[in-house]
Amino acid sequence: MIIFAMDTSAAAASCALLEDDRPIAQFYTDAHLTHSQTIMPMVESLFSCSQMSIQDVDRFAVSVGPGSFTGLRIGVAAVKGMAQVLDKPCVAVSALEGLAYNLYDRGGILCPALDARCGQVYTAWFDADHNMKRLHEDCAMMAEDLCKELAALPEETPVTVLGDGASLVLDTMKKLYPERKLSVPGKHLLLQHAYGVGLAALNSEQTISAQELVPVYLKLPQAQRELQMKLSLKKQ
Repeated sequence: MIIFAMDTSAAAASCALLEDDRPIAQFYTDAHLTHSQTIMPMVESLFSCSQMSIQDVDRFAVSVGPGSFTGLRIGVAAVKGMAQVLDKPCVAVSALEGLAYNLYDRGGILCPALDARCGQVYTAWFDADHNMKRLHEDCAMMAEDLCKELAALPEETPVTVLGDGASLVLDTMKKLYPERKLSVPGKHLLLQHAYGVGLAALNSEQTISAQELVPVYLKLPQAQRELQMKLSLKKQ
């Protein structure tokens, strides 16, 4: 199966082509440019360098959230457009699950943590010893609450935290539960990559149509939160 995968859920953007679990080609950039500037040139280069055509793709995969509101919209729209024209199936991949698949061959519990601001992280955790079994749904959680959950796991179970919120979780754990050790991967595996999104899609049994692809937000955009706060104050 040929899978095209894209991730624009954070500051970095990436796209990848996979033949089953074999990476054919992958482009990644974190050059402080907008995704609207980088993602389509990357897609064109991806197919050009791999000497493949978009018509060769059997399944399209995209990270749908949580993450950057603007980034998610750009990625979902790009994949939706490509898949819709070709009438190909899609997989909506959790940004957290795709990130966990960076370390799919590592044992123990994998806990992606994306910085959600104000001391919160977007998080979930997965059991790498049992085919990446999901142990918690995607959610927004205070770092202190996440550390409490992780500290309650069996002591003999290794826990690896990854994502741009990993340092916040690590620092919080050291303060609150210093006896609970966490590991963090190297920078080349710390953040989201489209290859992980592709692996998650390969192992997914659920495909949807391009029309069904939508971003998944766990929190309202800042502007909407501020508007709701103002409306609430007016009612008081």
